[in-house]
Amino acid sequence: MANQSEKISGFTLVRNGVKFDYPFIESMKSLLPLVDELVVNVGYGDDDTLGQVQKFARDAGQGKVLVFESEWPLNDPEKRKSGLILSEQTNLALDRCQYDWCIYLQADEVLHEEDYPKIQAVKKDVLRDPGAEAVVFEYRHFYGSFQVVQKTRSAYRREIRMVKKSSGVRSVGDAQSFLGPDGMKLDALLTDARIFHYGWVRSPETMFEKTVFMDQLYHGEQNEEEKFPHSGTNYQYKRFWGLWKFNRAYPGETHPRIMRERILKRDWNWDLNRSRFVMTLGDFRKILLDFFEVLTGHRLFEFKNYRRLKE
Repeated sequence: MANQSEKISGFTLVRNGVKFDYPFIESMKSLLPLVDELVVNVGYGDDDTLGQVQKFARDAGQGKVLVFESEWPLNDPEKRKSGLILSEQTNLALDRCQYDWCIYLQADEVLHEEDYPKIQAVKKDVLRDPGAEAVVFEYRHFYGSFQVVQKTRSAYRREIRMVKKSSGVRSVGDAQSFLGPDGMKLDALLTDARIFHYGWVRSPETMFEKTVFMDQLYHGEQNEEEKFPHSGTNYQYKRFWGLWKFNRAYPGETHPRIMRERILKRDWNWDLNRSRFVMTLGDFRKILLDFFEVLTGHRLFEFKNYRRLKE
């Protein structure tokens, strides 16, 4: 049995997870075996998300799940800029974690059971390395379908998802990542354990509703006379540069086992090959840089909000 110094926390947040069809139960199930506690921030919403989280905690939580509710300040114009509400809510969950090392998943992110040994190994590494402040995971970004991925420099290929609380780490911006005190980059280890990101996989109707809400977190409330969300027609699935069939982009890989039932219950179909190809002038630069990456294995001009410690 792990002593206190070897224990780790998991934390996540969700609001209207049922309404917007997030795989939040699958996300929590994928994280639970790796942590000694799981802190879940459930935002006050208008669906049964809280009930489902409480049921999960009761039936499958192994006594490790701590659930609390929070109010999202949706009427605060300063916090409804650049998604700042999301990092604020993430930090509320982080602050309730009782162990120093914490693994974070968003409600549309799922771990693969095949990667548990890799995560356990990197856990031992960070416990032995006093200079480590974070762990960076690999990403698989799905788009429009469970069989299509976005694999291009337009989609971040790595992100911090394990952090050392005592380093003063905070979720920043729209909660995509973390920084240290005063915005300092964290000293991080890399793992090739994967995060399966399903944020762009839901029915077109639900995608529209989710986009309208999420746009409000970045741009303020939508004018009733406006026909589309602030981000325009982004909610409509399109064929663009960087989309691949999953089995071609990552040969031999599978979805996490915990996602199988959700995939089988899918009630919509988006066919990549039958969609009209959309291209912009900026895509030519992406294409050149993507080809350079394929040939050399190096991604030029990649933004990194961490300092890499070692392999």
